[in-house]
Amino acid sequence: MKITFIRVNMFERVSSDAMKPLLFGIIKSLTPSRFEIDFIDERAEKLPEKISSDIIAFSVETFTAKRAYILAKKFKTPENVIVMGGFHAAVMPDEMLKYADSVIIGDAEGAWEDFLADCENGAPKRKYYSDESRPIAPLRVDESVYKHRYYGVGVYQISRGCKFNCDFCSIKTMYKCVRSKPPEVVAEELSRMREKIIFFADDNIFADKAAALSLFKAIAPLKKRWACQISMDAARDGEILRAMKKSGCFLVLMGFESLNADSLNEMRKSANAAADYSEVIRRVYSHGLLIYGTFVLGCDGDFPDVFRRTCEFAVKNKMSVANFNPLIPMPGTGVYGRMEKEGRLRYKKWWLSDKYRYGETAFLPKNMSPEELQNGCLKMRTNFYSVGCILKRLFSNRANFIPINFFVFMLANFISRREIHKKQGRLLGGILNEADVD
Repeated sequence: MKITFIRVNMFERVSSDAMKPLLFGIIKSLTPSRFEIDFIDERAEKLPEKISSDIIAFSVETFTAKRAYILAKKFKTPENVIVMGGFHAAVMPDEMLKYADSVIIGDAEGAWEDFLADCENGAPKRKYYSDESRPIAPLRVDESVYKHRYYGVGVYQISRGCKFNCDFCSIKTMYKCVRSKPPEVVAEELSRMREKIIFFADDNIFADKAAALSLFKAIAPLKKRWACQISMDAARDGEILRAMKKSGCFLVLMGFESLNADSLNEMRKSANAAADYSEVIRRVYSHGLLIYGTFVLGCDGDFPDVFRRTCEFAVKNKMSVANFNPLIPMPGTGVYGRMEKEGRLRYKKWWLSDKYRYGETAFLPKNMSPEELQNGCLKMRTNFYSVGCILKRLFSNRANFIPINFFVFMLANFISRREIHKKQGRLLGGILNEADVD
């Protein structure tokens, strides 16, 4: 049997900011060798007009759901099986089953193998559930499956899940607990990766301090340079920061989210305290690490001056990269439930609407108009990634001129600059002709 696995893009276009999709390696390791398997990353290559495979599998996030449904309708035949999984499957499996024959809910491990066995027997079930108590599968990457270099940056996952429960975040919709690989397994798997620069895709690898320190000790001899997401509690810990730097870390992604204490409380961002952001940033820089800051705008405590203040904060604090995103009510999250209850959703299901466009405000903010939120975030991105601001931030931090830091800084900034207007205002997926499907 032949399987085609598709990593769907938000739009029908090749992007310049695609990172290496770790899931291809995971799926490859779970698939028996008797299956012929082909991987297509729509973010990096154009899809063929026809796919003649027995099974077509889609990895689906909420932002790519409509595109996946359109492609499922295009590629479906009486002879093939369409299967979907990913984060969106964890919250919208019944919606998916309008377009897919089967849905995998949760991790692939266990459920994927069961699905393939049923396909061979000619009787795939509608829903498959993963066992969250299972260890994370070993990573056996066959590099031949990847058709693109992805700028030479590798992606690896140490753990799944997060110890926090932020109101706007969809992590808890898929992962109810935190599972991690043992440090020795991580070190062995990383040693087999050809890339020298690695991004750890974990939501939070700092659930346990002792385990984190053991991990950093185990990977230090590999001489890899790596980046990861870091929570505020870990960023306040000098011992952790020293161990990270010693083991090869050069950049940390930090979710500041807001400078407003009321907005942080609304998000249930318990680890953050805006009052000590300056001290946290000073600590990170004192260990020679760069910062990638993320911010969420449009909470009920935000007013129109939030855009100027937040952008000035990011520039003043020499952030190498930053994301300024409007609050998005993701299905299954607390913020979606609250907006739905209060009648503040502008679209019944924004991810399926044939009116909603990328960067648009999907809800009614309290203290500004939807257009003010949309335009405010766009202006922040445009200003932050203007050539003048890029150069200002480049020269404001000597650490940017370390060769690998310079490479990542320039790559991330100019790719971000290029992608802003290519994505803003684009209709997700295309026309589904079934907007706001129940």
